[in-house]
Amino acid sequence: QVQLVESGGGLVQDGGSLRLSCAVIGRIFSINTMGWYRQAPGNQRELVATITSDGSTNYADSVKGRFTISRDNAKNTVYLQMNATKPEDTGVYCCKVNGRLLHYAFNDYWGRGTQVTVSS
Repeated sequence: QVQLVESGGGLVQDGGSLRLSCAVIGRIFSINTMGWYRQAPGNQRELVATITSDGSTNYADSVKGRFTISRDNAKNTVYLQMNATKPEDTGVYCCKVNGRLLHYAFNDYWGRGTQVTVSS
């Protein structure tokens, strides 16, 4: 069984910073891509950033230059450093991990999400 535990969300003022963490708990054998997604009220879920096992990153245009995704493979943890936040960054941030258990195929695992609210 695999669980993703997110932390670090909260309320931040316009222009402030937050750091989100997502730890993979359980007997996961191998992790490929890790990523962060967000969903604002009334909107569809959208990709924020992803990072591959070799460290290649991809960002949504709306967060480029402000957010940084990173990972600690020894801890099976992915981070999202959010700087220069804007009210439009408000939403529920979820992490997704593509990984596999021993003897199983790769699968996508999702966290429950953490709320980020940027006040103007």
